[in-house]
Amino acid sequence: MVDVFSGRLLVDKDGRSVEPEEALQNKVVGLYFSAAWCSPCRDFTPVLCDFYTELLEETQPPAPFEIVFISSDRSAEEMAGYMHAMHGDWLALPFHDPYKHDLKKKYNITAIPKLVIVKQTGEVITDKGRKQIRDRGLSCFRNWLEGADIFQNFST
Repeated sequence: MVDVFSGRLLVDKDGRSVEPEEALQNKVVGLYFSAAWCSPCRDFTPVLCDFYTELLEETQPPAPFEIVFISSDRSAEEMAGYMHAMHGDWLALPFHDPYKHDLKKKYNITAIPKLVIVKQTGEVITDKGRKQIRDRGLSCFRNWLEGADIFQNFST
C-alpha cells in the first residue's frame, strides 16, 4: 500500500494525520468508496463496522487488516459527520485530496458503496468485498489473506 498512498497522508476519524507507510504495512487493505448521502452505503457501513471490529478487536493477534475510506461526500463536514456517526476506527483519504479521483479511476469505481480489497502493491484481490462480507462474513478474510502475499500468523 506504500505504492498507492506514497507521499500522502491519511486521517483518522478525529482528523489526525497518519502515515500510510506505518498504518498499512503488511496488511490487507480495503478501499471503501462510500458517502453519507448514499442509502446503500448507510446500509452497508454498520455491517463493515462489525466485520472490522471482529477482525481487529476480537481475534488474537488482531487481523492484519485496515480500511481506507475514500469519500464521495459533498463536503468535508458531511464526510466528518459520516465518519463519526457510522464508521469504525479506520482511516480515510482527506476530503480535499484530489487523489480520490485517481483512485476511483484506477479501481474502476462507477457506483458506491464499493469495497475493493487490495494487496500491499495496490493490486486487486477482489472488487467484491461488500458482497463477500454479506455472503460469507469473517470467513472471506482468510481468502483475502491468502491472496495478499503477506507474512502472517493470523488464524480464525
